[in-house]
Amino acid sequence: MSLTPKEVMYMELMDLHCHSTVSDGSLSPTELARKARHIGLRAFALTDHDNIGGVEEAMKACEETGVEFVPGVEISAAFSRGTMHIVGYFLWEGRNGLSQKLEKLQEARAERNPLMVEKLRGLGLDISMDDVARQAGGDQIGRPHMAKALIEKGYVATINEAFNKYLAKGKPAYEEKFRFPPPEAISMIRDAGGVPGLAHPFTLEIDDSELDDLVVELRNQGLEALEVYSPEHNPDQIRLYQKLATQYGLVVTGGTDYHGANKPDVEMGIGRGNFRVPYALLGSLKKRRDELRSA
Repeated sequence: MSLTPKEVMYMELMDLHCHSTVSDGSLSPTELARKARHIGLRAFALTDHDNIGGVEEAMKACEETGVEFVPGVEISAAFSRGTMHIVGYFLWEGRNGLSQKLEKLQEARAERNPLMVEKLRGLGLDISMDDVARQAGGDQIGRPHMAKALIEKGYVATINEAFNKYLAKGKPAYEEKFRFPPPEAISMIRDAGGVPGLAHPFTLEIDDSELDDLVVELRNQGLEALEVYSPEHNPDQIRLYQKLATQYGLVVTGGTDYHGANKPDVEMGIGRGNFRVPYALLGSLKKRRDELRSA
C-alpha cells in the first residue's frame, strides 16, 4: 500500500532519521524541511552522519515552513561485528562542543576516502578522487559519492550494487576508520542536551540474545532510546525491538534513514510506501529530553 501526501498529512506522521548534503544525502537541509512540509509530515529530525553543520539551516527552514524540527546527529560508534550508529535527538546546549568533537570523525572520513579510491583502482577500476569529488559537488564526500562515480563509469548499475560489490563493510574496497567507543558517543550527545538512541539495530549483525545483552550494556552507559521503526526492520524485528524498549525503559523512535537520490528506494516519511512513524511518539521523546535536562 502506498500513501499519498494527503494521507500522510492526515495520519500525523514524522520522520526522525534523515540525512542532508552535509553528510551523504542528496537534499540540502532547507530542501529537506520543504519536502517534509510538502508531503505533510508534522515533524522531522536531521541526523547527518558525524556532523551537525546543517542543524541551524534546517531549524530556520522549519520555522518558515511550520514543520516541527528535531535537531539531531548520527554518530559512528566502534563495534566489532556489524556497524553501530548512535543517534542523538534534540541537541541543545553544548552543540559547539559536540561539533568540535565530531571534527575528529569528519577528519577520519576525509582520510579514508582516498584509501578506498586506491583500493578501487587496485581492483582495476579507473576512478579518481576528482571523479568522486565531482559527485559530491563541494559537500562532504562519502561512499555514496564513490558509488555514483562507479555508476558514471559504467562499473555498476545502482548505488546498492556498488555497496554490495565494493563499498560495504567486508567488501574489497572497504576501509575502516576511527569511531568513538559507544559510551563516549552516548556521553557526547547527553552533554549536548540530547537524547541518545541506538539506530537501526539490525546493522549490528548479532543475534537476539546478544542484542539483549548489548542493550542492557548501552542502557547502563546512558542510552535512552531505541529506533524500533525502520523500513529495513521486518515485523519480527519490530516486535523484538519494541519488547526490548519496554523492558529496559527506552523511548521508542523511528525514521526512514532518508538519503534522497543516494538511497532512491526509500522515501522520506513513508519508506517504501507503507512505512509510518506516528507523531504521537514524539511526546515520550520530549518527556525524556526534559527529564535529562532537569536531572
